[in-house]
Amino acid sequence: MKYSGILSTIWLITVSLCVELDLDDLDSVCEAASSVVWGELNYYEGFKYGGTVGMFSTPYYWWHAGEAFGGLVDYYAFCQKGNDTFEKFLIDGMFHQAGEDYNYIPSNQSLTEGNDDQGVWGMAIMEAAERNISQPSKDHSWISLTQAVYNTMNARWDDAHCGGGLRWQIFTWNSGYDYKNTISNGLLFHLAARLARYLDNETYVETAERVWNWMHDVGFYNRDGDDLTIFDGAKIGDNCSDVTTLKWSYSYGVFLSGCAYLYNYTEDATWKERALEIIHVAQNYFVASGYMSEATCAPSNRCNNDQRSFRSLYSRCLGVTTVLIPETKEVLNDYLTKSAEGAAQSCSGGSDGVTCGEDWSYSGWDGVYGLGEQMSALEVILANVQTEFSAPLSVQSGGNNASDSEAGLNTQDHTNTKQLDITSKDKAGAGVLTAVVLAIILGGSIWMIL
Repeated sequence: MKYSGILSTIWLITVSLCVELDLDDLDSVCEAASSVVWGELNYYEGFKYGGTVGMFSTPYYWWHAGEAFGGLVDYYAFCQKGNDTFEKFLIDGMFHQAGEDYNYIPSNQSLTEGNDDQGVWGMAIMEAAERNISQPSKDHSWISLTQAVYNTMNARWDDAHCGGGLRWQIFTWNSGYDYKNTISNGLLFHLAARLARYLDNETYVETAERVWNWMHDVGFYNRDGDDLTIFDGAKIGDNCSDVTTLKWSYSYGVFLSGCAYLYNYTEDATWKERALEIIHVAQNYFVASGYMSEATCAPSNRCNNDQRSFRSLYSRCLGVTTVLIPETKEVLNDYLTKSAEGAAQSCSGGSDGVTCGEDWSYSGWDGVYGLGEQMSALEVILANVQTEFSAPLSVQSGGNNASDSEAGLNTQDHTNTKQLDITSKDKAGAGVLTAVVLAIILGGSIWMIL
């Protein structure tokens, strides 16, 4: 096995693991995290014969891989620093998915990739820059790759509908192209905030302000006293006036941590106040029995594979917020501690004994499992130790990434700056694909009848 060194290292730690977690002891945290990572890598395709480097197994999408790698970068930074084998695994996996134009729009993902998917990968590679992961190639740095993601997303800003904002989807043929969602815009806001701080560049602050103001104008967030409630999005057909009021933890997370990055960089108290407003709602809404929970779907046991992973990004964002705005650590400490302890004790199921569950208030493993459960447990455990380490790096504090402000802007034919119209050839191909799928469905229906 190509990366057997990684797996054997994690396994040696895991076999002696007790589910007790001492959050005051970094060794205990890293042991627990190693157990969770072992379970997470069971889903990794890049270790398997013929598997794709950088991807995780079906039914998980390309964006899940970006979500996973972001957490694994932090795991490396906090628990595996100096492990060259693990670092190479990270570099190979993240860089392999950069796509033909190095902007994280690989052509083989055009049937599923949206702005939010690209943005999640942007978070992961920005994490690599801020943790000084070795550069992926002599021609590309993690920062220039992040700038390519930012530039191509920002170029899709659509003033023609709803007064601005990003659509959910990049490609016209994907369902949801007529929907503008909070998470896509939140990720543009988030990446702009991080790039501003890393590169000491006010231009990115202007983008973040534009996104924040548009979110307010379009009604995607609502302020009621000290509460700042963030909704899901709206279709463009009615000028985004019929807002979908569903609330998701990762949307709160990317806006919260984006505000924290902006406050840490600009020292503008407005961003701190906004962060505290988001925390006030989030720590009360996303909770069940004192533990972090995806409140919109978890109580009814209806979270899908995407929603079951949202707490991973949410936890990572909470953790970095406690570093960038130190006053928030006291506010979030009990919430994060209890959730980490609950997550750790849930990771005791399955035939491998390291499978994590969904309900962290349940005593032991609740029988629910998947990549989302592993990622969420890992991120909430690591969120508790972020303050033990230095803040994410910038060029002023030791970041060594070369920037390229024009990255991604010379590849517009491949990055769908606004949209791609489907050609006759595309339509014909889509027709063949539809016919094949229909045949399979009909065949299956006949078999069921027989």
